[in-house]
Amino acid sequence: MRFRPNARLDPSQVEDVRGSGGGGIGLPHIAAGGGGLGVTGLIIYLLFALLSNGSGGALGGLDGSTVAQQTPGQALGSACRTGRDANQKEECRIVGDINSVQKYWSTSMSSYTTAKTVFFTGSTQSGCGEATTDVGPFYCPVDKKVYIDLGFFDELRTRFGASTGPLAQAYVIAHEYGHHVQDLLGLLDRIGNDRQGPQSAGVRSELQADCFAGVWAHHATQTGYLTGVTKADLNDALSAASAVGDDRIQAETQGQVTPETWTHGSSKERRHWFTTGFDTGDANRCDTWHAQLSP
Repeated sequence: MRFRPNARLDPSQVEDVRGSGGGGIGLPHIAAGGGGLGVTGLIIYLLFALLSNGSGGALGGLDGSTVAQQTPGQALGSACRTGRDANQKEECRIVGDINSVQKYWSTSMSSYTTAKTVFFTGSTQSGCGEATTDVGPFYCPVDKKVYIDLGFFDELRTRFGASTGPLAQAYVIAHEYGHHVQDLLGLLDRIGNDRQGPQSAGVRSELQADCFAGVWAHHATQTGYLTGVTKADLNDALSAASAVGDDRIQAETQGQVTPETWTHGSSKERRHWFTTGFDTGDANRCDTWHAQLSP
Protein backbone atom coordinates (compact mmCIF):
# COMPACT_ATOMS: atom_id res chain seq x y z
CA MET A 1 0.00 0.00 0.00
CA ARG A 2 1.60 3.22 -1.17
CA PHE A 3 0.64 6.86 -0.91
CA ARG A 4 0.39 9.10 -3.93
CA PRO A 5 3.67 11.08 -3.80
CA ASN A 6 1.99 14.45 -4.31
CA ALA A 7 -0.90 13.89 -1.90
CA ARG A 8 -1.01 16.68 0.68
CA LEU A 9 -0.92 15.45 4.27
CA ASP A 10 -2.73 17.31 7.04
CA PRO A 11 -0.74 16.85 10.27
CA SER A 12 -3.10 19.25 12.07
CA GLN A 13 -5.32 16.20 12.57
CA VAL A 14 -2.68 14.89 15.00
CA GLU A 15 -1.58 16.17 18.39
CA ASP A 16 1.96 14.91 18.93
CA VAL A 17 2.80 14.90 22.64
CA ARG A 18 5.41 12.14 22.60
CA GLY A 19 8.12 12.73 25.15
CA SER A 20 6.08 15.25 27.14
CA GLY A 21 6.09 13.03 30.23
CA GLY A 22 2.32 12.75 30.47
CA GLY A 23 0.61 11.95 33.71
CA GLY A 24 1.74 9.93 36.65
CA ILE A 25 1.77 6.19 37.05
CA GLY A 26 -1.58 4.64 37.81
CA LEU A 27 -4.34 2.42 36.56
CA PRO A 28 -6.21 3.74 33.55
CA HIS A 29 -9.79 4.79 34.08
CA ILE A 30 -11.06 5.11 30.56
CA ALA A 31 -14.68 6.16 30.42
CA ALA A 32 -17.31 3.90 28.94
CA GLY A 33 -17.93 3.94 25.25
CA GLY A 34 -14.70 4.23 23.29
CA GLY A 35 -13.21 0.82 23.06
CA GLY A 36 -9.75 -0.24 21.98
CA LEU A 37 -8.28 -3.17 20.08
CA GLY A 38 -8.04 -5.49 23.06
CA VAL A 39 -4.59 -6.86 23.92
CA THR A 40 -3.06 -5.95 27.27
CA GLY A 41 -6.45 -5.43 28.89
CA LEU A 42 -6.94 -9.19 28.76
CA ILE A 43 -3.56 -9.79 30.34
CA ILE A 44 -4.12 -7.48 33.30
CA TYR A 45 -7.90 -7.80 33.23
CA LEU A 46 -8.35 -8.38 36.94
CA LEU A 47 -6.62 -5.09 37.66
CA PHE A 48 -8.86 -2.77 35.72
CA ALA A 49 -11.58 -4.62 33.79
CA LEU A 50 -14.29 -2.62 35.49
CA LEU A 51 -12.51 0.66 34.87
CA SER A 52 -11.36 0.36 31.26
CA ASN A 53 -13.37 -0.11 28.11
CA GLY A 54 -10.35 -0.16 25.83
CA SER A 55 -7.29 -2.33 26.01
CA GLY A 56 -4.07 -2.84 24.10
CA GLY A 57 -0.37 -2.75 24.57
CA ALA A 58 2.61 -0.67 23.58
CA LEU A 59 6.33 -0.44 24.07
CA GLY A 60 7.29 3.20 24.05
CA GLY A 61 7.46 5.66 21.18
CA LEU A 62 7.92 5.02 17.52
CA ASP A 63 11.35 6.53 17.25
CA GLY A 64 12.10 7.96 20.69
CA SER A 65 11.56 11.51 19.50
CA THR A 66 10.83 14.23 22.03
CA VAL A 67 8.51 17.01 21.01
CA ALA A 68 7.26 18.31 24.34
CA GLN A 69 8.59 21.78 23.70
CA GLN A 70 6.80 22.13 20.38
CA THR A 71 3.24 23.05 19.63
CA PRO A 72 1.21 19.86 19.05
CA GLY A 73 1.59 18.85 15.43
CA GLN A 74 4.42 21.32 14.78
CA ALA A 75 7.15 18.69 14.48
CA LEU A 76 4.97 16.49 12.29
CA GLY A 77 3.98 19.56 10.29
CA SER A 78 7.53 20.09 9.15
CA ALA A 79 8.30 16.42 8.55
CA CYS A 80 5.03 15.08 7.13
CA ARG A 81 3.83 17.18 4.23
CA THR A 82 3.24 14.86 1.28
CA GLY A 83 2.51 11.31 0.35
CA ARG A 84 6.19 10.98 -0.49
CA ASP A 85 6.94 11.58 3.20
CA ALA A 86 4.32 8.98 4.12
CA ASN A 87 6.10 6.43 1.92
CA GLN A 88 9.42 7.13 3.66
CA LYS A 89 8.53 7.69 7.33
CA GLU A 90 6.32 5.50 9.46
CA GLU A 91 4.89 8.31 11.57
CA CYS A 92 3.99 10.23 8.40
CA ARG A 93 2.27 7.14 7.06
CA ILE A 94 0.08 7.06 10.16
CA VAL A 95 -0.75 10.73 9.59
CA GLY A 96 -1.72 9.83 6.04
CA ASP A 97 -3.88 6.95 7.28
CA ILE A 98 -5.70 9.33 9.61
CA ASN A 99 -6.22 11.81 6.77
CA SER A 100 -7.54 9.13 4.44
CA VAL A 101 -9.92 7.58 6.98
CA GLN A 102 -11.37 10.96 7.86
CA LYS A 103 -11.63 12.01 4.22
CA TYR A 104 -13.75 8.94 3.53
CA TRP A 105 -16.13 9.46 6.43
CA SER A 106 -16.43 13.19 5.86
CA THR A 107 -17.53 12.60 2.27
CA SER A 108 -19.88 9.70 2.99
CA MET A 109 -21.47 10.89 6.24
CA SER A 110 -23.05 14.34 6.40
CA SER A 111 -22.83 14.56 10.20
CA TYR A 112 -19.16 13.60 10.37
CA THR A 113 -16.87 15.89 12.37
CA THR A 114 -13.09 15.63 12.40
CA ALA A 115 -11.51 13.93 15.40
CA LYS A 116 -7.85 14.35 16.26
CA THR A 117 -5.45 11.55 17.09
CA VAL A 118 -3.01 12.01 19.97
CA PHE A 119 0.45 10.42 19.65
CA PHE A 120 1.95 9.84 23.10
CA THR A 121 4.60 7.84 24.90
CA GLY A 122 4.30 6.52 28.44
CA SER A 123 1.14 8.31 29.51
CA THR A 124 -0.96 11.36 28.87
CA GLN A 125 -4.24 12.78 30.04
CA SER A 126 -7.40 12.27 28.01
CA GLY A 127 -10.95 13.40 28.54
CA CYS A 128 -11.66 9.86 29.71
CA GLY A 129 -8.83 9.75 32.26
CA GLU A 130 -5.19 8.83 32.10
CA ALA A 131 -4.06 7.13 28.91
CA THR A 132 -1.08 4.81 29.37
CA THR A 133 0.88 2.38 27.25
CA ASP A 134 -1.06 -0.42 28.96
CA VAL A 135 -4.31 0.85 27.52
CA GLY A 136 -3.16 0.85 23.92
CA PRO A 137 -5.12 2.52 21.11
CA PHE A 138 -8.56 3.78 22.12
CA TYR A 139 -11.18 6.35 21.28
CA CYS A 140 -12.39 8.71 23.99
CA PRO A 141 -15.99 9.85 23.43
CA VAL A 142 -15.64 12.62 26.01
CA ASP A 143 -13.06 14.70 24.12
CA LYS A 144 -13.66 12.86 20.81
CA LYS A 145 -10.02 11.98 20.24
CA VAL A 146 -8.12 8.82 19.37
CA TYR A 147 -5.12 8.01 21.58
CA ILE A 148 -2.23 5.80 20.55
CA ASP A 149 1.31 5.00 21.62
CA LEU A 150 2.84 4.12 18.26
CA GLY A 151 4.98 1.44 19.88
CA PHE A 152 1.79 -0.62 19.94
CA PHE A 153 2.58 -1.79 16.43
CA ASP A 154 5.88 -3.29 17.57
CA GLU A 155 4.11 -5.25 20.30
CA LEU A 156 1.56 -6.61 17.86
CA ARG A 157 4.43 -8.05 15.86
CA THR A 158 6.83 -9.22 18.57
CA ARG A 159 4.35 -10.47 21.13
CA PHE A 160 1.36 -11.60 19.13
CA GLY A 161 2.88 -12.41 15.76
CA ALA A 162 0.75 -10.02 13.73
CA SER A 163 1.88 -8.34 10.57
CA THR A 164 2.71 -4.67 10.98
CA GLY A 165 2.50 -3.89 7.29
CA PRO A 166 0.97 -0.59 6.17
CA LEU A 167 -2.64 -1.79 6.01
CA ALA A 168 -2.29 -3.58 9.35
CA GLN A 169 -1.37 -0.26 10.94
CA ALA A 170 -4.10 1.54 9.02
CA TYR A 171 -6.61 -1.05 10.26
CA VAL A 172 -5.78 -0.08 13.85
CA ILE A 173 -6.40 3.59 13.09
CA ALA A 174 -9.55 2.92 11.06
CA HIS A 175 -10.97 0.74 13.84
CA GLU A 176 -10.66 3.55 16.38
CA TYR A 177 -12.23 6.02 13.98
CA GLY A 178 -15.00 3.48 13.56
CA HIS A 179 -15.78 4.16 17.22
CA HIS A 180 -15.88 7.86 16.45
CA VAL A 181 -18.46 7.18 13.75
CA GLN A 182 -20.47 5.13 16.25
CA ASP A 183 -20.26 7.98 18.72
CA LEU A 184 -21.60 10.47 16.19
CA LEU A 185 -24.45 8.10 15.34
CA GLY A 186 -25.32 7.53 19.00
CA LEU A 187 -24.47 3.84 18.81
CA LEU A 188 -22.00 3.82 21.69
CA ASP A 189 -24.89 4.54 24.04
CA ARG A 190 -26.19 1.04 23.37
CA ILE A 191 -23.32 -0.57 25.25
CA GLY A 192 -24.26 0.49 28.78
CA ASN A 193 -23.02 -2.13 31.21
CA ASP A 194 -23.29 -4.97 28.70
CA ARG A 195 -19.56 -5.22 28.05
CA GLN A 196 -18.59 -8.87 28.39
CA GLY A 197 -19.57 -12.10 26.71
CA PRO A 198 -19.61 -13.34 23.11
CA GLN A 199 -23.02 -11.78 22.39
CA SER A 200 -22.59 -8.64 24.47
CA ALA A 201 -23.17 -5.12 23.23
CA GLY A 202 -19.49 -4.43 23.86
CA VAL A 203 -18.42 -7.16 21.45
CA ARG A 204 -21.01 -6.07 18.89
CA SER A 205 -19.64 -2.52 19.05
CA GLU A 206 -16.07 -3.69 18.50
CA LEU A 207 -16.98 -5.90 15.55
CA GLN A 208 -18.90 -3.05 13.96
CA ALA A 209 -15.78 -0.87 14.29
CA ASP A 210 -13.85 -3.63 12.51
CA CYS A 211 -16.45 -3.63 9.75
CA PHE A 212 -16.28 0.16 9.44
CA ALA A 213 -12.49 -0.18 9.10
CA GLY A 214 -13.05 -2.59 6.22
CA VAL A 215 -15.48 -0.18 4.56
CA TRP A 216 -12.82 2.53 4.62
CA ALA A 217 -10.22 0.12 3.19
CA HIS A 218 -12.61 -0.65 0.31
CA HIS A 219 -12.80 3.05 -0.56
CA ALA A 220 -9.25 4.01 0.47
CA THR A 221 -7.96 4.75 -3.03
CA GLN A 222 -10.94 7.02 -3.68
CA THR A 223 -9.85 9.37 -0.90
CA GLY A 224 -6.95 10.56 -3.05
CA TYR A 225 -4.19 9.47 -0.70
CA LEU A 226 -3.46 5.86 -1.66
CA THR A 227 -2.55 4.24 -4.94
CA GLY A 228 -4.24 0.91 -4.22
CA VAL A 229 -4.81 -1.93 -1.78
CA THR A 230 -3.20 -5.24 -2.78
CA LYS A 231 -3.96 -8.79 -1.70
CA ALA A 232 -0.82 -8.70 0.43
CA ASP A 233 -2.07 -5.52 2.12
CA LEU A 234 -5.40 -7.19 2.87
CA ASN A 235 -3.62 -10.17 4.38
CA ASP A 236 -1.67 -7.79 6.62
CA ALA A 237 -4.89 -6.26 7.92
CA LEU A 238 -6.48 -9.67 8.48
CA SER A 239 -3.36 -10.76 10.35
CA ALA A 240 -3.74 -7.82 12.73
CA ALA A 241 -7.45 -8.47 13.16
CA SER A 242 -6.76 -12.11 14.03
CA ALA A 243 -4.01 -11.20 16.47
CA VAL A 244 -6.38 -9.15 18.62
CA GLY A 245 -9.15 -11.73 18.80
CA ASP A 246 -10.18 -12.48 22.39
CA ASP A 247 -9.81 -16.24 21.97
CA ARG A 248 -6.31 -16.02 20.54
CA ILE A 249 -5.09 -13.60 23.19
CA GLN A 250 -6.61 -15.62 26.02
CA ALA A 251 -5.11 -18.87 24.72
CA GLU A 252 -1.66 -17.30 24.50
CA THR A 253 -1.72 -15.38 27.77
CA GLN A 254 -3.75 -17.53 30.16
CA GLY A 255 -3.73 -20.93 28.49
CA GLN A 256 -7.49 -21.20 28.15
CA VAL A 257 -10.37 -19.48 26.39
CA THR A 258 -13.17 -18.00 28.50
CA PRO A 259 -15.86 -16.57 26.18
CA GLU A 260 -17.85 -15.14 29.08
CA THR A 261 -15.12 -12.51 29.53
CA TRP A 262 -14.79 -11.57 25.86
CA THR A 263 -14.90 -7.85 25.12
CA HIS A 264 -13.96 -7.68 21.43
CA GLY A 265 -14.86 -10.92 19.67
CA SER A 266 -12.97 -13.93 18.41
CA SER A 267 -10.23 -13.87 15.78
CA LYS A 268 -12.58 -15.45 13.27
CA GLU A 269 -15.28 -12.87 13.97
CA ARG A 270 -12.89 -9.96 13.69
CA ARG A 271 -11.58 -11.20 10.35
CA HIS A 272 -15.13 -11.84 9.16
CA TRP A 273 -16.45 -8.38 9.94
CA PHE A 274 -13.43 -6.54 8.54
CA THR A 275 -13.80 -8.63 5.39
CA THR A 276 -17.53 -7.88 5.24
CA GLY A 277 -16.78 -4.17 5.23
CA PHE A 278 -13.97 -4.52 2.71
CA ASP A 279 -15.87 -6.75 0.30
CA THR A 280 -19.08 -4.71 0.28
CA GLY A 281 -17.82 -1.18 0.92
CA ASP A 282 -21.24 -0.58 2.48
CA ALA A 283 -21.50 0.66 6.07
CA ASN A 284 -25.12 -0.49 6.10
CA ARG A 285 -23.81 -4.07 5.99
CA CYS A 286 -22.09 -3.48 9.33
CA ASP A 287 -25.19 -3.89 11.52
CA THR A 288 -23.59 -6.17 14.09
CA TRP A 289 -26.24 -5.16 16.62
CA HIS A 290 -28.79 -7.47 14.99
CA ALA A 291 -26.69 -9.87 12.92
CA GLN A 292 -25.31 -13.27 13.76
CA LEU A 293 -21.76 -12.45 14.82
CA SER A 294 -20.01 -15.68 13.85
CA PRO A 295 -19.66 -16.51 10.15
